[in-house]
Amino acid sequence: MISHFYNLLYSALLGLAMLASLPYWIFQMAVRGKYRKGFAERMGYVAARLRLPEGSEKAIWVHAVSVGEVLAVAKLVEQLKTDAQARIFVSTTTDTGQMLAREKFGEDKVFYFPIDFGFAIHPYLRSLRPKMVVIAETEFWPNFMRLTHASGAKIAVVNARISDRSLPRYRRFRGLLRKVLGNVDLFLAQTGEDARRLESIGASAERVRVVGNLKFDLPAPVAPDIVAELSESIRVNDSGPVLVCGSTVEGEEPLLLKAFENVLVRHPQAVMILAPRHPERFAAVAALLKKMSIQFWRRSQWDGEPLNGGVLLLDTIGELSALYALADIAFVGGSLVPHGGHNIIEPAQHGVVTVVGTHTENFRDIVSLFQSRDAVKVAEPSDLPLVLMDLLANDAERKNLGQRAAETMRSQLGATARTLAELRKLLAQA
Repeated sequence: MISHFYNLLYSALLGLAMLASLPYWIFQMAVRGKYRKGFAERMGYVAARLRLPEGSEKAIWVHAVSVGEVLAVAKLVEQLKTDAQARIFVSTTTDTGQMLAREKFGEDKVFYFPIDFGFAIHPYLRSLRPKMVVIAETEFWPNFMRLTHASGAKIAVVNARISDRSLPRYRRFRGLLRKVLGNVDLFLAQTGEDARRLESIGASAERVRVVGNLKFDLPAPVAPDIVAELSESIRVNDSGPVLVCGSTVEGEEPLLLKAFENVLVRHPQAVMILAPRHPERFAAVAALLKKMSIQFWRRSQWDGEPLNGGVLLLDTIGELSALYALADIAFVGGSLVPHGGHNIIEPAQHGVVTVVGTHTENFRDIVSLFQSRDAVKVAEPSDLPLVLMDLLANDAERKNLGQRAAETMRSQLGATARTLAELRKLLAQA
């Protein structure tokens, strides 16, 4: 009776919150074009391409919020498809995650995650009939977890982590969260600290395992044509050094471009490849480049011109990971401002020296691991120009830092195999 009351209360509060924030959503949809794609799917409409024929085997539903989670589970999804011999569907929340997932897994297997109301969730549970739901990282939606558990499907949270920012909030609602987490059959944590945090917010200790971080097992990215084209342009035009600044957020581009102006004094042929994290900011970053009178080209319009002394604005999705291979130095964004940072694994895969700011709370364990092996550079915003200039002046240090980064990557492999072994056991109980 009490649980039923809490379920009703949660749904009512969620409904009121959505109603109160309706002007925001309308603005985002009308002006910025966000959330319009997949609106019907988010509301519970199951497209014909997703519907399983009557009498077919149950499916496995994997939920990956955005690009990072899609990349993390890509290898796992492929192995599950072979191992479980079941049709696998993948849901995402963001448009960028949706685009990448459709590219990797096929449009007929990918859809937008429904909002956390029964009317939107039930149609997917009826149509997909999942025997197991796999959630990447920490998407704890109360109604979704409750209804999925009630349907008889097993629930596993893979690559689970609890960030520094999320932990205090989760602990405040530990009593309620324990009921939500009670629907989960298996938590596969990235680290021992994540496992302890999961238990501290209400996860049952016997359901928590430490298996490592799936992102260390990222397959080498398939290089799009642009990589070869840029590599040839850089070679022919004697361009360089090359700075690849990825996943940047608002407030970081001015700092990076000022640092780049300093680099150009010593290295007038230098090139920056600049990749904002969010597509809706491409135009704003282009306007900033124009305002700062820095020569630039949008990737979508670049036609092979020499990039010497300028910036290539990467206004496309899914190419950044492979482009890190061209870098003499990589910078990973979200870290010069209080945003929590983004993952440094992609440049490390290529053995590229990586620089981040001091705000790396969202990836504390990965950054700490690389720091402990002297495999990453952490810089204050005011020190960034000097750090870049010092690295460019010291080829041996750059090479050694890159090598240590690649070695650190190799030392952490195996999380996918361990995750798959645990999911096999859970599937056997389904």
